[in-house]
Amino acid sequence: MIEAARVFSDILRPTYGPRGLDKMLYKTDGSRAITNDGARIVSELLVKHPAAKMMVSMGETQEEVSGDGVTGTLLVCGSLLEEASRLLSRGFHPLTIVQGYRNSLEISKRTIENRSRPVRSGDMERVAYTAMTGKSANPDHFAPLLVSSFEILRGADRDISTESFGMIKTGVGTQERSRLIMGFQLRKRVPSEGAPNNLENPNVLVIRGDIKIRKMTRTAEVRVSNSDELDSFIEAEKERKMKISDKITNTSANFVVCGGEIDRDILYELSRSGVLAIQGLDSSEIEQVALCTNSVVVDSIMDIHQTMIGTAGTVNWTRRPSSDQVEDIIEIDDCPSPGLVSFLIGGSSDASAEETIRSLHDAIRSMLVCEQDPRVVTGAGSIYARIANDIRNASLLEAGRERLAMEAYARALETIPFVLASNAGREGLDAVLELRTKSRDETTIDHGISVDGHISAMEGVLHPASSLISSLEAAVETTVAMMRIDQVVSARGD
Repeated sequence: MIEAARVFSDILRPTYGPRGLDKMLYKTDGSRAITNDGARIVSELLVKHPAAKMMVSMGETQEEVSGDGVTGTLLVCGSLLEEASRLLSRGFHPLTIVQGYRNSLEISKRTIENRSRPVRSGDMERVAYTAMTGKSANPDHFAPLLVSSFEILRGADRDISTESFGMIKTGVGTQERSRLIMGFQLRKRVPSEGAPNNLENPNVLVIRGDIKIRKMTRTAEVRVSNSDELDSFIEAEKERKMKISDKITNTSANFVVCGGEIDRDILYELSRSGVLAIQGLDSSEIEQVALCTNSVVVDSIMDIHQTMIGTAGTVNWTRRPSSDQVEDIIEIDDCPSPGLVSFLIGGSSDASAEETIRSLHDAIRSMLVCEQDPRVVTGAGSIYARIANDIRNASLLEAGRERLAMEAYARALETIPFVLASNAGREGLDAVLELRTKSRDETTIDHGISVDGHISAMEGVLHPASSLISSLEAAVETTVAMMRIDQVVSARGD
């Protein structure tokens, strides 16, 4: 089990850090993906061994809790198991190793608490930059945009979550042409060429269902004996449609979106009244438009009230050539106090755009962790070296065998700076020994592994403190769970 888990973590070793390489995932359906994101690699690997499945579960948990740090968690867990394997071969009892690891985890938490500091001005951008470093997204371009997006959302006086950010692939240009809008972008066909365009400060109405006369639930047969009766039926239908269109226009809404279908006659009346109406939105698009425009989603047309109307800064649409896939682009922007902002991701390659979006999600999750617990620690292997030094000092006070387990834990943590230096092209052991010496200095200056693999003072590389704590907790608990397994036996599955 230890060997299987160690092999699994070794798969991710070359992907770690700013100089990490990519993995090509070849899928069973013939498609392929290129990524160095640990969470994606873990989620898509074909895993059968039970120990490796425990590693996968640990990675998924770390992704859910913190949104980043999956690769580091797996590397630490693999190193803890490797160190435990050496102790087991020397006759150590598994529970002795478990106790030493748990003691070390408590020291790790205290060190993180002591070495962390409150978030200061500019730190959020550094956290985002650190989370995206080594991934496909360009941190120099996207980190300032992420900071701006958080500032915009804080102005809306709402709770910020991952649902507050929209990610839209434009399919054109380069990554550097990606931009942030205070709203949302739709890809739907605008009903007619004469539809209103370039709306300024429009009132927005969001309807979940259809905008048309409801169909009868029962089948009925009506006999018409003369043309006057037929005309009266047609006239009654027109009046009902006019009531629906009047109900909408009386709300002063001049931009209407709905999840269902809009009757052609009603659509004509709305266009004639200067209302831009878009149909066929799915449920997520409905919620996102409502969120960015501060609208209340209307379930029934007859329930429309003035308080349900939202506002936007501008609404523009661009006609695209007709085809099976390409639709018109409707952009909602400059919304006052929006509950949602959107990143328009440039790039002609769909795969690269997907990786950019994944990198942005990692950065957003790291920033959200800082919003909930505004403490940061220095990265680049610095905090791991500090923890290892504190554990070695604490182990000197242990009289039992747990002391050797604590020393093994400290060596396992030094895997992080070792891998960072190795992936940068430097001898990892030399870097670890030099960093170990620097970490004995009790000053506030934190040293870590630079991009080129050398030891230098680190200021701009920051991680959320709570994310690091959850990472170490997950690695230790998974290791302990494996250490407590005495034997793997086949069990009935019925």
